[in-house]
Amino acid sequence: MRKKEGRDKEYFKRIGQWPMVVEATVDSVNTKTKISMKPVSSTIFPVKLKPGLRDVIQILISLVCLSLFVYTAREKLLDHERFLAGLSRVSFIGNWALPLSWLVPAVELLTALLLLLPKTNQIGLWSFIGVMGLFSVYILVALIWLEKLPCHCGGIIESLSWREHLLFNLGLMALAGLALRLKRKP
Repeated sequence: MRKKEGRDKEYFKRIGQWPMVVEATVDSVNTKTKISMKPVSSTIFPVKLKPGLRDVIQILISLVCLSLFVYTAREKLLDHERFLAGLSRVSFIGNWALPLSWLVPAVELLTALLLLLPKTNQIGLWSFIGVMGLFSVYILVALIWLEKLPCHCGGIIESLSWREHLLFNLGLMALAGLALRLKRKP
């Protein structure tokens, strides 16, 4: 245990931070409070992945995100009239339906391109999280204020219920976050 804890201390010294826990004890005789800082145990990072495996997982997650956006953008562009008509029926974005009908697939394709290129992959993952976050906000607003909930995602994703859709989005955002974390870890 001591050897592993020593390695963790070295790691945290290198990154410039060490997680601490505040411990307070009360001396019953003198009624004084003693506060001390103790390092958190070394179980913060319970699993250490080999760098090669970490890279493979990160690339696979990026490919899943890329594939989703290419697929949905393709569906929206191939059946653009239906996508535009669906957006027009949503009361709070109806006036912006035409520009949004072109902007949404363009942003999806641009994000997919960022995910594809190694130099811009990290920006692509952040963009993916941002766009999926916006889609999730749209779903929440639709669930709260709209009686009829139109879905214009394209393809098989349209068959999901709105709650499944929201969970799907949140799950993919979590995966993209995991890819970013794996990319950042030493």
